[in-house]
Formats: sequence, structure tokens, C-alpha cells
Amino acid sequence: MMDALGEPQSVLVLGGGSEIALATVLALPRARLRRVVLAGRPSPALDAAVSTLTAAGISGVATEAFDAVDTASHAEVINRVFDGGDVDIVLLAFGVLGDQAEAEADPDAAVTVATINYTGAVSAGLRVATRLRAQGHGVLVVLSSVAGDRARRSNFVYGSTKAGLDAFAQGLGDALHGSGARVLVVRPGFVRTRMTEGLAEAPMTIGPDEVAKVIVTALRKGRETVYAPGPLRFVMAGLKSLPRPVFRRLPM
Repeated sequence: MMDALGEPQSVLVLGGGSEIALATVLALPRARLRRVVLAGRPSPALDAAVSTLTAAGISGVATEAFDAVDTASHAEVINRVFDGGDVDIVLLAFGVLGDQAEAEADPDAAVTVATINYTGAVSAGLRVATRLRAQGHGVLVVLSSVAGDRARRSNFVYGSTKAGLDAFAQGLGDALHGSGARVLVVRPGFVRTRMTEGLAEAPMTIGPDEVAKVIVTALRKGRETVYAPGPLRFVMAGLKSLPRPVFRRLPM
């Protein structure tokens, strides 16, 4: 259980190869951190994450095979992690950007993006919430995106999945209110990661370490929703208020 200063003892990362999740674990207070479980598909990125955390002096780093698409396996994986001891922080960090042109040409590609980003998150999120409620404490950190604030023509398939995920996470947070457990929704803008490599950077682009700092601060302050970087909150409020004909003309 997290102590009075909010220092965690255990962390579960769903999407264990996520660069943002890895940076977040490294940014957390480590005085009491004893157990980190990276759940994801076997990959060089997952292996590298284990090596990085171990080299940083974090003991008890383990992996679990986890596939967002294979929702039938989610209960077994999540229960096995929680049966091994209480979990203080769960980072729901898996997702894919997909290719908008491919998704429009091949609806099956769009369905894959939706299955990973939304359906898989609903499956895992509800199961995590059940265990957090039962233990009476813990935080589920959901990596959403500003792309879900208002879907853009250039990536509306991805944006729609994040919009659904965001609404789900907010509702889940309301459902957990009063249980001792809670949800933190994180809305990053453009982040320099493997997923965005080769894409033109947007204004206010940041790196995983900067997102991690925002997350750790939000955890300490008990926030429920946070943008990364913070000023994006005002940018997105403005974009959401634009009339649709005006929004369509923006180079987005």
C-alpha cells in the first residue's frame, strides 16, 4: 500500500514496453518500490524495459504475457498479478496509432485499432477496477490522448478510440469513488516515441520523461485528469469550441 507520502510499493504496467510507462516507473519515488510487473507481448522493447529498470536498482522486476486483443486471457493475467500481492499503481499504457489511410481503405485495420485501444482497455480496466476496489486502495492510470478531445480528419479512427477510452475511464473513476481506489486520466499531446517516429511534430511536442513528471505530480496531488503538457488543456478547450466549418479548415 502507498504510504502517507504517496510512495508506492508495487506497480503493474499493462503495455510493458511503453516508453511513457517506463519513464513513469523510473520517475516514481523508489524508497519503498519493491515490485514492478511489466505485462505485454514478448518483444525487444519489453526486454529492454526489464533491463533498464533492473539497472536503475529496482528489485522485483517481472514480466507477464499480455495481449490487448486476447480479452479472454485478461482475467487470468490480472488476477495472477493481484494474487501475488496488492498493487498500488496500474498503468494502462497499451495502444496503437494505426494508419488513417489504411483504416479507411481496409475497415478490418480500423477494427484492429479499435480493439486494441478501446475494447482491450475496457476489458483490462474493468478487471483491474474490480481488484482495486476489493483491496480498498490503488490508482489506475489511463493513458488517453488529446486526440480524443475532438477527432480530426487526419486521424479520426485513432481519435475516436481515445475518445471512447477517455469517456470510459472517467466513468470508471466515478464508479470507484468512495472505494479507496481511483482513476487518473492522462491526456498527452504529441510525444516522441517509437509510435510517432517519422511523423511531423506538433506544437508542444514533449518526450516520455516530461509526461512521466506530469503523471507523478498528478498522482501526488490526487488529480483525476491531467494534460501533458499542462497548457494543452487551454488549447484543446479552444479547439473544442470552434464551429465545425472552421475546424474543418484547420491544417490538422
